[in-house]
Amino acid sequence: MTDIIRNTINRFALGFVFTANDFPLPVEKQNTVTKVLNNMMAAGQIRRLSKGRFYKPQMSKFGELPPDTFQIVKDLIEKNGKTTGYLTGYSIFNKFGLTSQVPVALQIATKKEKKTVIRGNYRISFVIQSNTITKENIPVLQLLDCLRFFKDIPDAMPDEICARLLFLFKQLISEQLNQAKRLALKYNPATIALLGAMLDTLNENEDTTVLFKALNHQSSYKLNISDKILPTQKKWHIR
Repeated sequence: MTDIIRNTINRFALGFVFTANDFPLPVEKQNTVTKVLNNMMAAGQIRRLSKGRFYKPQMSKFGELPPDTFQIVKDLIEKNGKTTGYLTGYSIFNKFGLTSQVPVALQIATKKEKKTVIRGNYRISFVIQSNTITKENIPVLQLLDCLRFFKDIPDAMPDEICARLLFLFKQLISEQLNQAKRLALKYNPATIALLGAMLDTLNENEDTTVLFKALNHQSSYKLNISDKILPTQKKWHIR
């Protein structure tokens, strides 16, 4: 059995996070598998991410690398092959070039509220996403989340963040822009307003009527973006 476990681990990619369930052995043998894995961990052959979760360490010229973010949270965003959530927050701010800060606190967007999880050095919290989550709409939802948490993006000025987001939205195809307008209607008013102002800035002919009608025009949103970067913001009550 030990040989089966070792041979299986040898086929795993470096940084791949695995559990006792990932081995081709009967369920009744899982306690034995766990014992073998704990022995291999004690011998320094594999690393433990958290209770029952292990990975093969990957080395670089700067030292040992942790698993990538997806590996750390994959069981929290997929279940039985179905997408149940997606990474958002600080890791996405970094991925999109909105901040250079490398996160140790991870956020996952899901339909249902969940308790915070600790894995290794990572604290994983959850935020509610009111829209249905699919693999296809995750990139757009992640961008909308950046608008939602605009004021929480660290180590960057509002103008820098806005300019980068304008660039990212400019890369979307027409179908994705229409998807963004539809999905944004389940976000808070400040997100809807910021999306409308950005789309108007990128294309004065963009139809943003559905967003404009969704707002209470007695409200305003303080984001401290300059008119030079977002010239259409006054229409959307952004200041």
